[in-house]
Amino acid sequence: MNRFTRRGFGKAALASLPIGAAFAAKLNSTVGGVRIGTQTYSYRTLPFTGRFRYPVVIKAMTENGLAECELFSPHVEPASTAKSDTPQNVRAELRKWRMEVTLDHFRNVRKEFDAAGITIHAYNLSFKDDFTDAEIDRGFEDAKALGVSIITASTTLPVAKRVAPFAEKHKIQVAMHNHANLKDPNEFATPESFRAALAMSKYFKINLDIGHFSAANFDAMAFFKENHANITNLHLKDRKKNDGANVEWGQGDTPIKPVLQLLKETKWPIPAYIEYEYPGQLDPAAEVRKCFDFVKRALA
Repeated sequence: MNRFTRRGFGKAALASLPIGAAFAAKLNSTVGGVRIGTQTYSYRTLPFTGRFRYPVVIKAMTENGLAECELFSPHVEPASTAKSDTPQNVRAELRKWRMEVTLDHFRNVRKEFDAAGITIHAYNLSFKDDFTDAEIDRGFEDAKALGVSIITASTTLPVAKRVAPFAEKHKIQVAMHNHANLKDPNEFATPESFRAALAMSKYFKINLDIGHFSAANFDAMAFFKENHANITNLHLKDRKKNDGANVEWGQGDTPIKPVLQLLKETKWPIPAYIEYEYPGQLDPAAEVRKCFDFVKRALA
């Protein structure tokens, strides 16, 4: 099937799926005993209508046959309507929305995912330097309204110190997500940065991105084996070493297959989530399907 036809098919399939429909059979994306899902960031470029992106995410996940996810916060937050597109105005508008929206918004989001047979395992809310304490606190309330007990966060060590008392107050785990930035000692990128976070709070955990970890020239397999008890979920992607590019799966230096095989053998209850980030040639739903097919072959 040619590229144009496959893209057209993907769009037609998405359009034909009802939002929040109750499917006759619950989705099941467990493969060889390993729970497979996606970070919904994978669908970030899908076109959408209305103010919120999550309905098209639900459609894409049902097309891909994925039964669980880590929900990317911009997918349940509104697209900006700021008259000026300056970062300051957009940020102020988002903060205002976060503080004023009712918790029913998040409860209704959860209901729509549940109706589609999709489990929200974690809420990805990345706490930044400009978060107020009230905004941090509200993020935990939103997570509870979504029915999750895990927040994943791309953040820094100084901000993590601010977040710790809120995690303890709400009794919600915060799993730190790593990148490959070794230049900034405050970034989560090294084994040492993860150990520093774990020492801050019993509610702090690890959201290990094996692609970024490999790009930072660390041994993802060894770290996973050593720290699996503190890992809430994995991100699967393929990258080259030495902070190399995101590449199509199987072309980089990330041990995706060995990590999946380890999960299969040990039966550790750690979900492995596809995060489509390489520059693909198809629409995101089709590229995620390719990644899922890679997982199935790896676990065969």
